[in-house]
Formats: sequence, structure tokens, C-alpha cells
Amino acid sequence: MAVEEDTTPDPSSSLLAFFGSELRRVRLQAGVSQEEAAERAHTTQSMISKVEAAKRVPSEDLARDLDIAFKTDGYPRGHFSRLYPLVIRYAYPSWFLPFIELEREASSMRVFESQIIPGLLQTEDYARAMLTAVRPDNLDDLIAARMTRQGVFEREAPPRCWFVVDEYVLLRHIGGKAVMGPQLERLLKAAEEPRTVIQVISRDVAAHPGLSGPFTVLGFNEGADVLFVDGFSQGRTALDTDEVAEGARAYDLLRAVALSPDASAELIGRHLEELGK
Repeated sequence: MAVEEDTTPDPSSSLLAFFGSELRRVRLQAGVSQEEAAERAHTTQSMISKVEAAKRVPSEDLARDLDIAFKTDGYPRGHFSRLYPLVIRYAYPSWFLPFIELEREASSMRVFESQIIPGLLQTEDYARAMLTAVRPDNLDDLIAARMTRQGVFEREAPPRCWFVVDEYVLLRHIGGKAVMGPQLERLLKAAEEPRTVIQVISRDVAAHPGLSGPFTVLGFNEGADVLFVDGFSQGRTALDTDEVAEGARAYDLLRAVALSPDASAELIGRHLEELGK
């Protein structure tokens, strides 16, 4: 195997970086390339590379498959499986973990955002510019966690997603033109996917049911819908059937006042043109 350049971050900087450095250490000790490691662990070379670089949060399945692939200490529940619970708790706030698990299993998502591009549709540069503003101590890990969530679109059967955003989201040029241009292009590309619908509420609509803040309604092949309501310091997951029903009704009203998907794409395109793209 050719000598590889070490691009892993300082393993002492975070648990995510430590996991990545341990994966690289174990892999190199076994004399295995990233491509071969990916084949053994039933994933992609890109994922192995990003996990080693602390740019993606490993899944529990990947941690288990790495233990099996490399027969690590304590196999089958070996080194990586024991690290996983620590990594996941560091990467996501404890209050957000239940939602992350539900999001991974959801068959449908109805998402409303009034201030920012929805996390599942953000580019890495947009996420970095947005999160930098709050000066977190673990910025790189937060970005990696956000990008990892977008893996739901890579499932064999991706969820059916409906995104409604206020036009003011498009007017807030987070990161400046250089960041916002590619972000709007990302929205237009996402809107072309058969399972994804994007609608924009024109700024001409003075009042609508989403003025109280962002929320998401998750649907499942089995079981009741779940409502997630975002907040300043933390969000909350609601299971009460009446509250979930109210959230679903509010979302229907938002779709009713929003522009059609085609008109929304045209509006996003106009904002993109105004950026000089």
C-alpha cells in the first residue's frame, strides 16, 4: 500500500477526531487502504476518508462493521463500537439525540424554516458561516454532524421531503455572495429530486402560521407522526397526538399560502441571479 498523507486532525481536539485517528491507526496497522476498508465495512471510500478526517459522524452500524472488518479488541463489540456512544453524545446535544434517531427512520418529513436554510439542505460552507456566528467550542464537529444528517437522502428508499421556507431566508445572505450563491444552487438541485418538494412563502405574505418559529413533522411507515419544535437553547420532540395534529394542520396552511413548487424555483432563481451567479 502506498504511503498516505496524514490528514486526520489532532486526536485530542475532540472525540470525533479521536475516532477518526483510531480508524486510520487500525487500518494502517492492518496494511489496508481506504478502498479495501470501505469494502470490508460495507461503505464507501468517501465515507472512510471523511470519518478519518472527522468530517462525518460514524453510524452505529459502521462502528460495528469496522470492528468486524478489523476484528478489534473485544470483537464483535470491539473498540469502535465502544467509542461510538461517546462520539454520538459529543457530536449532538443530548436533547437532540432522540430526534436524530427518529429522523433516520422517517419515511416522510415536513420541514418549515423561517430564518435559515433547513439543515438537511445546507451546504458545508453555509453551515460553517452560520454556526461560526454563535462561536461554539466544537465548530468542526457541529458541521460534521450537520453534514452527516444529510445521509438520509442516500438511503435505499429516501424519505419524501417537503420543505417550506420564508423568502426572508433567501434574503439573509449568510456567508456573503460566495457562500449564498452555491447554497441557492443546492436548493434548486434538491427541488429537482422526485421525492423532494420546496416551496417559498413570499415576503408579500404578511402573516402565516409559521411566525412562531421553525418546526418539523416526521412520518413513519409504522407508528404515529412526531412533531419537533425548534427553540433558542434547545428544541423539543412532541408525541402528544393533539399537538402533532396541530403541527400538521399548521403545515398544511403554510403550503396553502406558499408559492407553487415551480414558482418557488423561479423565485429562488431570481435571487440567484441577483447575486450575479
